[in-house]
Amino acid sequence: MLVRDWMTRNVITLGVNSSVMDAAEILREKNIRQFPVLDSRDKLVGIVSDRDIRDAMPSKFIPGDVTSGRSGGLYTLTAGDIMTTDPITVSPHTSLDEAAEILVKHKIGGLPVLEGRILTGIITQIDILRFLCSVSGSTNSGTRLAFRIDPQTAPLFELLSEIHDMGLTCSNVFTASDGGTRITYIRVEGIGESSVEEVVVKLQRRFKVLFYVNEGITVDVS
Repeated sequence: MLVRDWMTRNVITLGVNSSVMDAAEILREKNIRQFPVLDSRDKLVGIVSDRDIRDAMPSKFIPGDVTSGRSGGLYTLTAGDIMTTDPITVSPHTSLDEAAEILVKHKIGGLPVLEGRILTGIITQIDILRFLCSVSGSTNSGTRLAFRIDPQTAPLFELLSEIHDMGLTCSNVFTASDGGTRITYIRVEGIGESSVEEVVVKLQRRFKVLFYVNEGITVDVS
């Protein structure tokens, strides 16, 4: 999966000379957390986060009117004054897992997406979460089952074959590394007249079932 498939395309940007107060108003109205900053030639020169804007704001607990009048105070502070220069960027063809790794490693909220020198979008933590919700099937119906699988002794395809032979349909499969084994999450549908407990008992004969989630209730399996 590539950045281009999940990035936010209609990006609200700031100019280098945009007022921080104006940016704060957009932040309040649009609930945007990252603003790419462009110069007069529409070249990306920085990024401003919601935290940068809030750090620039005076505390409501400290007396003093530093925002009165549009001719001084915070109204003279611009995006160029508070932005992070030379932000880390990715291309539309960057893999989504690589983008996620960059966000985690550098503890940042978003990455401008450049094609050549042109800003085409931004990929944010929220976009990554949307992707995870999609691949995990968290918004779909069905029962979720979690397994610990040793690829050497119980390959994933054997588990999927077993579920298929039971007359169930796998609507989502999601795996994560856990040292030498893998934790596999499978959403199944078509249980029909069988109970979830009966399905789990059958699967336990060959596979390590960790827990299942049915109708919003999580049950740990001993």
